[in-house]
Amino acid sequence: MQELRFALKSTIPIFFTYLFIGIAFGILTVDAGYGVLLSVASAFFIFAGSMQLVMIPMMTSGASLATLALMTFFINARHIFYGISFVERFRKMGWRGVYMILTLTDETYSVLCSIQYEPGLDENRATFYIALLNHLYWIFGCLVGACVGRLLPFDMTGIDFSATAFFLVVVINQWRQYRTKLPFLTAATCALGYYLLLGKDYFLIPTLLTCLLALLALRKPIEAKEGRENA
Repeated sequence: MQELRFALKSTIPIFFTYLFIGIAFGILTVDAGYGVLLSVASAFFIFAGSMQLVMIPMMTSGASLATLALMTFFINARHIFYGISFVERFRKMGWRGVYMILTLTDETYSVLCSIQYEPGLDENRATFYIALLNHLYWIFGCLVGACVGRLLPFDMTGIDFSATAFFLVVVINQWRQYRTKLPFLTAATCALGYYLLLGKDYFLIPTLLTCLLALLALRKPIEAKEGRENA
């Protein structure tokens, strides 16, 4: 089980990240009136922390299935590009490759891109264990959060802000990581414009669509800027 020990060592930091975010999601789920089973099932089948955190407020506000589907696509569309770089590698993994595609999160992708395998390891097996452990960490965090929310009688007012806090941290990290601020300025302009034009209930989908088109149009100058800075 050398590969499993290696995967554990490589994913310990992700365990703590997934544990606390998963607990927040589980508490949020129960506080919204849904059971422990939904929290665990969504962790197992959806396995997308950002989308799950967004999903609960949208469900409680009566969002349609079409809106949920569109939001899921836009929030997780980046995984398409993650997967492209691993297509050949996952194809060689047989049945494990299918699972790898389904569980390729930001954190798993980050680990796989930077990992240095120890000599003598079965790399395909170690890669599979990394994805599996991250998935189990998330399920465990969501389960713990749902049980805490169900069993402990405390005021959970404001727990829904965890979704906002999560995205703020992501935005701040990306703002600091990338030199060009054009994507952020584009998103802010679109969001503010549609919010003022359409109101809070209808601005999100048009904002995402416009941002997607705008960033596709601005792809070359963004890549040129990043390329020059990195060089």
